[in-house]
Amino acid sequence: MQQPIHRFKAEFFKALGHPARLVILGQLRGGERSVQELQVALDMDQSSVSQQLAVLRNKNIVDSRKEGTTVYYRVRDPMIFQLLDVARAIFNNHLIDTQAILAQLGEEPVEPTPRL
Repeated sequence: MQQPIHRFKAEFFKALGHPARLVILGQLRGGERSVQELQVALDMDQSSVSQQLAVLRNKNIVDSRKEGTTVYYRVRDPMIFQLLDVARAIFNNHLIDTQAILAQLGEEPVEPTPRL
């Protein structure tokens, strides 16, 4: 079960499993951004943003380039956005199912709790 391809896939998805990294990818959907731009968008300090970018860079999800003292990041493979869109559709389906269950629960008569 611990085949290298499974570990690779798990590590890839783990890199996507942090809220700040998802926000970063959302920001990069519009094109490359500097660390400073991402810092403002995430309302995080520079070192925290750089740490999250390092995880994405180490998994080859983003690339960087330096221009003077500014470092810019971009998504390496735009198909990552398709993956995130599919994930969003799956989450929406789960929410729709959950809402339907909650609606059914709301329609059930409430039985009084017996007093002891």
